[in-house]
Amino acid sequence: MAKARILVVDDEEGMLEVVADTLQHCPDTEIILEAQSARAAERLVAESFDLLIADIRMPTVDGVELLRLAREHDSNLAVLMLTAYPTVETAVEAMRLGAVDYIVKPFQPEELLVLVRRLLESKHLRDENRLLRRQVERPFAFGELIGQSLAMRQVFDRIQRIASSDVDVLIVGETGTGKELVARAIHQRSQRQNNPFVPVDCGAIPNELMESEFFGHERGAFTGAQTRSLGLLEFANRGTFFLDEIGQLPPRLQAKLLRVLQERKIRRVGGMKELELDVRIVAATSLNLEEEVRKERFRLDLYHRIHVAKIELPLLRERMGDIPLLVDHFLARHAKEMGKGSIQLAPEVMEVLTCYSWPGNVRELQNVIKRTLALTPGKVITLHDLPDEIVSRAGESAGANSGGFFAARERRMTTFEVQYFRDLMQACHGDVTCAAREAQLPRGTLYRLLKKHGLDPDGFRGAAGIDAPG
Repeated sequence: MAKARILVVDDEEGMLEVVADTLQHCPDTEIILEAQSARAAERLVAESFDLLIADIRMPTVDGVELLRLAREHDSNLAVLMLTAYPTVETAVEAMRLGAVDYIVKPFQPEELLVLVRRLLESKHLRDENRLLRRQVERPFAFGELIGQSLAMRQVFDRIQRIASSDVDVLIVGETGTGKELVARAIHQRSQRQNNPFVPVDCGAIPNELMESEFFGHERGAFTGAQTRSLGLLEFANRGTFFLDEIGQLPPRLQAKLLRVLQERKIRRVGGMKELELDVRIVAATSLNLEEEVRKERFRLDLYHRIHVAKIELPLLRERMGDIPLLVDHFLARHAKEMGKGSIQLAPEVMEVLTCYSWPGNVRELQNVIKRTLALTPGKVITLHDLPDEIVSRAGESAGANSGGFFAARERRMTTFEVQYFRDLMQACHGDVTCAAREAQLPRGTLYRLLKKHGLDPDGFRGAAGIDAPG
């Protein structure tokens, strides 16, 4: 976790020393002492703090006014008030303006220490919750990386070797291959594992909001910026910042990210001060970044910066032997979620799943299993439960390479469809609307199937009982 910054304001030098001596027992904290409340007011505007501890009665700017100013610039700042003259009115005013608590002077050091630790922990939890709300919701392929193929064993080995270092990483792979899971695996095996993992989908944030989301902004930096806001990079301090689909990052942000990688410093939008940043960058892309560089859509210097260590993920169709493992994993996981108990697969179902080419990779496989489970009434999944396009395309692929089950099934299905649509169109005298209603198919689907089998509706128009042409 990043160091917590505490600003202590009191016009009594002795009280500042007491507070400083007490708070030195708080780990990972930076204590800033300020005897001049006017100067403290300036620092609250210019700098970031996690906790403000201020005396209520001070010359120039009193504690209540300091509290009001602090809240205007950072609505999430935790505030603890000090007072030697407690009154109900003062306490009510302080709480109304947002003070979390107040403590009466003189106080026991342990009392102050307990309060400060509680306030900092609460602030940290609030920041984590804000981060979770801001993160773009993205579907996970699966809870952990799964595979025993040579290609996946090589990926696991590379993750293990890269994770122990602290270099920036580029993950390359098609959509649905599990790039974010690899990024999380790197983070969980690194020395940063107890600090934040902050994922960002570069293709999901509007360009006009991206700079503010990444770097944060100061109050008044643009229309609607009512308070100071921390950026996602600042949230990721001491942790891992995962940039998914970095190839979609706009040129202006590419330049700013390059500077972050070079100097490990950021500046909020509308801010003047540079903030130190200790963060590991893990980027991922489904694009060919070398091609994007050649087309001048991606900066060459940024490419070299993120390309320190590289992990390439295989397509699912390149590791078909892992499909039974993945299917079993998804079946168990989603059956439990749906309260369905143990679900089995008919043998021919696994044959279909291992013959299909999976253009959407692991994510598509997970979605098919989840959808099939939701619609299956019994305890055994059969071919009839699978989506038609999966069965037919798997059959086409297998039928081209063998004369077994799928080839025979494809021939019989074709014969059935031709005869069914011949009889249907003859009964409806070529009326496509009538035929679509009887078949319970959309008109567009019916037209496509008729065209597939070379059946022209015009050839069926005429008197009942006349044989339809072939």
